[in-house]
Amino acid sequence: MGAPMKKDTKTISKTLSYWLRHAPEAGNLVLEPAGWAPVDHVLASLKTVSFDELTTVVEENDKQRFEFSGDLERIRARQGHSIEITLDLPSTTPPARLFHGTVKRALDAIFAEGLKKMARHHVHLSPDLETARKVGARRGAPVILVVDAARMAADGHVFMVSSNGVWLTDAVPAAYLSFVEATAA
Repeated sequence: MGAPMKKDTKTISKTLSYWLRHAPEAGNLVLEPAGWAPVDHVLASLKTVSFDELTTVVEENDKQRFEFSGDLERIRARQGHSIEITLDLPSTTPPARLFHGTVKRALDAIFAEGLKKMARHHVHLSPDLETARKVGARRGAPVILVVDAARMAADGHVFMVSSNGVWLTDAVPAAYLSFVEATAA
């Protein structure tokens, strides 16, 4: 389990993301099929982090990556998993347009193959331009793509929305993508 963790919320958040989305065994955790881990097990693995500090990380995370169960006994990542889990999210009718933030160097592949989930379970889409801009800016100067979600849904593609407002789908074929108009950006 290693040395005790620093009580830095960013470090705790990164550790939780790694354990709850990609490598639960690194935190000596066993996740339930829907991605839930017992809070007491997470706290034991974090060593020097209190429940109140964990709550602060969950509540103040800028992307709202984590959630507690209603009884506060379990915690999970809301989306972004590379490990096998089954999110218990119903299919939902999306808004007419959703957005995806990326960078210029990815555009050739995106317009050749569409948006793919890569190592994750779903493609992540944003409900608004500002969120997509922030997502794209993590890897450089952002380019914002518009997803014709209404047409995708009409054509039979399934959408879900996580409890933090991130829209999820299996893939976005290139035919449903366009650029944000210069005046809208």
